[in-house]
Amino acid sequence: MKILAILFATFLGVGFFPVAPGTAATAAGIVLVFLFHSSLIGYLVAMFSLLIIAVPVCSYMEKQLNQKDPGMLVIDEVVGIMVALVGLPLRSSVVIVGFFLFRALDMFKIYPVNKFEGLPGGLGIMFDDVMAGLYTNIILHIAIRYAGLV
Repeated sequence: MKILAILFATFLGVGFFPVAPGTAATAAGIVLVFLFHSSLIGYLVAMFSLLIIAVPVCSYMEKQLNQKDPGMLVIDEVVGIMVALVGLPLRSSVVIVGFFLFRALDMFKIYPVNKFEGLPGGLGIMFDDVMAGLYTNIILHIAIRYAGLV
């Protein structure tokens, strides 16, 4: 069970990347975005399934490692980038801007993202990234609609 939890929470080992594992996981998560993009229902099912599984798995891993939000747990970045790009056209400009915007919002934890980080266990690990993804998604929708980003 512990090995499966590690594989899941580190997104098949991406969390062990020696430099910027969160950024590597965000890039790896874009692969899932492209895999599920053809069906909005499939995309949403995959995204919410990962989220629902990730909360208890991240809580378990946090306890096992005796560390608050360990850097190797990167499933939150995968779910976050999925939230960031849901319902958007997968053109290179949108994906690239979405990638960098999500990473910035995830790292800087703009209010109220920073409040979600304080939630206990897996909730805090996951929901600050979900909120950063939501912010990214809203900004991208506005940019596409009013600034012609596409």
